[in-house]
Amino acid sequence: ELKQENEQLKQRTSELEQSLREYEIIKNENEQLKQELNLSEKYGQYTTVPGTIISRDISNYSKTIVINVGREDGIAEKMTVIANEGLVGYVVSVTSHTAKIQIITDSASSTSCLTSTTRESMVSKGTVEKKSSLKATYISANANIIQGDSVETSGLGGIYIKGIHVGKIKKIVEGTNKIDSYAIIETAVDFEKLETVLVITNQ
Repeated sequence: ELKQENEQLKQRTSELEQSLREYEIIKNENEQLKQELNLSEKYGQYTTVPGTIISRDISNYSKTIVINVGREDGIAEKMTVIANEGLVGYVVSVTSHTAKIQIITDSASSTSCLTSTTRESMVSKGTVEKKSSLKATYISANANIIQGDSVETSGLGGIYIKGIHVGKIKKIVEGTNKIDSYAIIETAVDFEKLETVLVITNQ
C-alpha cells in the first residue's frame, strides 16, 4: 500500500511540475504581448511592426540581433528599430520572415545626435570596450555639453528618424584642445536584457 501510495504521489508531483511549466510558458507569452502593446501605444505616431529577438551576435566587434519578422511583414533595409526605452538600431538585411539589425553599440555603427537641453550636435559610435556605451565625437569647440543630459537622434544622416531617445551623457572627456574632447553616452536600452522591439515602417 505504501509503495502504491508513493507511486501515486510521484505521479501527482510530475503532473504538478508539468502544470507549473505550462503556467510559466503562458506567463512569459503574456508578458511579451504586454511589452509589444506598451511599445505600440508609446510610439503610436509611427506605423510599427513588433518583433521578438531570436538570435544575437554580440561580440566585441560585431553587435547584431535577428528578429522574427521580415519582408513578408513589411520590413525593409534601413528601417529604424526601437524599444520601450529608446533607439535600438536599424535593419541591415531581411529575409522573408527574419530581419538582421545592427544595434547602435556596434563599433561600425554611427548615429547623428542632439542633446535635449542645449541642442548640441554630435556623432555617436559604438565602442569595442563597453557594451552599453557610445563615444560621441564631432562636438563643436563652443558646445555646452551637460553631464546627465538626454541625447536623441537628430534626423540627419539618412537612417534614423528625428527625436528618438538614445541615452544620456555619462561622462565628458576634455582633450588637449576642444576638438579632441568627446563624451560617453550611456544607452537607454539594456541590450543584454532586450527581448522585444518595434520596427518603424513609415519613415
